[in-house]
Amino acid sequence: MKLRIDLKADSSQEWVDTVMADFDSFLQDHANCERKASGMAMSFVAKFPDRLEIIPELIDTAVEELEHFRDVYAIMEAKGIQLPHKIEKDYYVDDLIKTCRSGREERFMDRLLLASLVETRGAERFRLIYEALPEGDLKKFYHRLWASEAKHGEIFVDMALQYFEKEEVYSRLEEMSEEEANILKALPLKAALH
Repeated sequence: MKLRIDLKADSSQEWVDTVMADFDSFLQDHANCERKASGMAMSFVAKFPDRLEIIPELIDTAVEELEHFRDVYAIMEAKGIQLPHKIEKDYYVDDLIKTCRSGREERFMDRLLLASLVETRGAERFRLIYEALPEGDLKKFYHRLWASEAKHGEIFVDMALQYFEKEEVYSRLEEMSEEEANILKALPLKAALH
């Protein structure tokens, strides 16, 4: 069974160039994204406490994302970069949330698939950053993150498949992947993960 998502659009070289030109700002945004990813995993536990089959994996994912935040923060600390006072609005995620359906079960499926798309896009972008960085600890760090985020993308698809029929999951994932590609293409270039 296929769990990996095929993204419908690639991130641009212009995005990579923008990040590399202002890596300090990217690190600040990256730290914020890791905090939000940890919170997102725990929000599934809070909103769907009856989904016992996936709670342990959601907790593990939340902890791993928090560890990523800790690691990014350590890099920022070493460079003398502070966390921003507020977390900027993430139009990418907000626009993806707008594509989610409203019924309880439909929204549950869509939010799992949304999480999978966000993690898969993160993996793709971490790979591009890894490839653009010079040899050293930072390059190794982004290589580890690339592998971790790719795994998270698969985890959320697997969770959806525990509750919904395969055909329904993959059909909806295809629709949401198309939407994600359109949202990505409309994003302004900035030194941020999304």
